[in-house]
Amino acid sequence: MQELHWQKSSFSGGPQGACLHVAITPDGTLRLRESDTPDTVLGTDPAALDGLLHHVRVQER
Repeated sequence: MQELHWQKSSFSGGPQGACLHVAITPDGTLRLRESDTPDTVLGTDPAALDGLLHHVRVQER
């Protein structure tokens, strides 16, 4: 398995110091993990993540 290049999300860094890290795989899927549990990795595609973020933004209004 190829080593992933993890990047800290620009939305991370709240008062608790919890950070979300994002990586892209060679096939274009995304991997997400939280700094508190780095061995737990979720997979998704860019369109699904975009839909989730859009929904969260709409709910915050």
